[in-house]
Formats: sequence, structure tokens, C-alpha cells
Amino acid sequence: MEGSTLCGKEEKVLGVQKAPGSCPYCGGGVAATDVEAKWVLCFLPLCLKNKRRFACTACARRLVSYPAILHD
Repeated sequence: MEGSTLCGKEEKVLGVQKAPGSCPYCGGGVAATDVEAKWVLCFLPLCLKNKRRFACTACARRLVSYPAILHD
């Protein structure tokens, strides 16, 4: 029996692909990683989320994308 599946958060990488743009820190390429995150409490799944994370392929920094702010 695995202790990490009893209670807590499980993450599984679904896929990695090249993303448009470049790293603002070093100018390297950007990779987009699709991650499935699942919160588990005593083997019962509570929440399931799919996330897309961005990281630089050269310096390995995690890049955060902010939503666009729309002004009226």
C-alpha cells in the first residue's frame, strides 16, 4: 500500500509540447506541460483538475501566465 495515495494530492503528467514565445529571463524556448491534479482523502477522489504549466527549456524556470485584463 502506498502512503501518498491515502490522503493528499496526486499529480500525473499527461503530455508535454512546445509552446509559442520565449523565456523572459534567458530567451530560451517554452514547453507547455499538461498535468492532471487529483485531491484524495482516504482513497476517495475529492477534486480533479487539469492544468497547463509553462517552463523554460533552457533555464528550467517555471513561467506563469496571467489572464488578460479587459478595460471597459
